[in-house]
Amino acid sequence: MPHPPLTAARWARGLVTWLVVAAVAASLAFFAGHASVPVRGVSALLPIFGAVFLVNLAGWVPSTLGRTERYYDLLGSVSHLVAVLSAAAIAGFAPAAIVLIVPVAVWAGRLGLHLATRAHREGDARFDQIKLDPARFALAWALQSLWTCLNTLGVLVAVTLAGADPAGPAAPPPISGWTAAGLFLWGLGFAVEVTADRQKLAFRADAANRGRFIQGGLWSWSRHPNYVGEIVLWIGLFVAGVPAYTGAGWLAALSPLFVYGLLRYGSGVPLLEARADARWGGQPDYEAYKVAVPILWPRPPRPTAPPPAPPR
Repeated sequence: MPHPPLTAARWARGLVTWLVVAAVAASLAFFAGHASVPVRGVSALLPIFGAVFLVNLAGWVPSTLGRTERYYDLLGSVSHLVAVLSAAAIAGFAPAAIVLIVPVAVWAGRLGLHLATRAHREGDARFDQIKLDPARFALAWALQSLWTCLNTLGVLVAVTLAGADPAGPAAPPPISGWTAAGLFLWGLGFAVEVTADRQKLAFRADAANRGRFIQGGLWSWSRHPNYVGEIVLWIGLFVAGVPAYTGAGWLAALSPLFVYGLLRYGSGVPLLEARADARWGGQPDYEAYKVAVPILWPRPPRPTAPPPAPPR
């Protein structure tokens, strides 16, 4: 089946999409960054968000021309790195900033490599039709930009906090108990996400598991333990920045709320559950697994049948 032509009208609709989503991000930067140090007269969040959108815009054009999604996840990780490194530079790479920046960089590098490798190996069925239309593909790339801005919002607000000297570098609050508690949660979430991903990779690499679904390890406690880990680590980074939030800066809470909403009700759990139901629905072992294991928040699996009665 031939691909639809990349007409000027389709490109124009794509650019309009970018402008609409960018306007949403700019509004968020204006309100959430009210206490951020100014950069050329505007909140530091505005140029940081702008850099994130430029990275993804630069990926959208060649990816649309090549009708490929192979660089989508990679540039999503690059966007996170651009955001937090820009904030660190604005803060003069102060230790209190580095403590919050490094976890984001580690997460972005690890997840980006994992997803990009998977995309190059298997492709991504989510984009089979979207990548054929510049306007629809633009929405995916623009939303990835907004996703990056929302993900990192708590860290960016904390790191770019204005100090006593408005003309000086940003002055993030000193390392405190909030920082330690937040980093503990981040470490816990990161460990869960990495472990779940590795268990699934090992499961898929075993030819004996072809056509089967994973239900061991962390996957016996949650049907999506990697998402549990990601939600917890972003909650942790929000907690680490609590001393910095004032007034509209508390919009930083949108970071973990957005991550949870996206994964639980958006492009995460519902999509994967639908795919699993289409593939294994009706099979006794799969239906028993769904009954025994919670969809997201982990707990010990429930027994699916009563134990046999002891012999008399």
